[in-house]
Amino acid sequence: QFLYFIATQNMFRRSVATFTGEFFSARNCAVDPDLSRVLANNKEWVRQTNEMDPEFFKSIATGQAPKYLYIGCSDSRVDPGKLMGMNIGDLFVHRNVGNLCPNDLNFLSVLEFAVGVLKVPHIIVCGHYDCGAVRNSAANQMSGLLDNWIRNIRDVHRLHETEVREVRETQGEEAALRLLVEKNVIEQCLNIFKTAVVQSKRLETSKMPAEDREYEFVTPRIHACVFDPADGILKKLDVNVCCHLHRRVLQCPQLRSRP
Repeated sequence: QFLYFIATQNMFRRSVATFTGEFFSARNCAVDPDLSRVLANNKEWVRQTNEMDPEFFKSIATGQAPKYLYIGCSDSRVDPGKLMGMNIGDLFVHRNVGNLCPNDLNFLSVLEFAVGVLKVPHIIVCGHYDCGAVRNSAANQMSGLLDNWIRNIRDVHRLHETEVREVRETQGEEAALRLLVEKNVIEQCLNIFKTAVVQSKRLETSKMPAEDREYEFVTPRIHACVFDPADGILKKLDVNVCCHLHRRVLQCPQLRSRP
């Protein structure tokens, strides 16, 4: 049995060696034409950047100190650096389908690092009109695995169902979807505000004497924004996160009655 085991192991090793040799042959390692374009573009970008600022890459190689945590949708039409006119190193970015801020390890790790380690003073949640995730959630269509993700947006729809329905009846479906995009952004801002790392940091900075604060306000600040692909405009929603939460508590009898 031992000899049979050794022989089997040797056959397996030879098979793996043959496969890897073929897989990593010169033919398979040839650069894909689409990737060739990407790599060529990168070299041209490096050349132009070095011409404009010979010290640029040396400066970003020393570390990062972004002022903003940007949380946005994965939509290919939304480029946070371009739409906000930011440079490399200005934004710490987290993107997913529907610009959601759920209670999952991926998002919370980003938030913890941005607030706890990088100490960003601003958090931007940026949605966009004509969002496929929002449109899909409102259509109540089965989308396989995606349903497990966009149910977060369906919860937003449920919370604001009356208001969204009124807009749909008076202004049409597209206006209702635009409103739902905005409501989703606001709800994600509330999710961020309630996290332990944000609450701890805001409490810490609120107790600092004014002269010891790096900024004149309690950090991090949370901003709700929406980008419109139709005209390129980024707008800030007029929302006060603290007031929203306080109003929601007053609307809940169970919470309102607590001492």
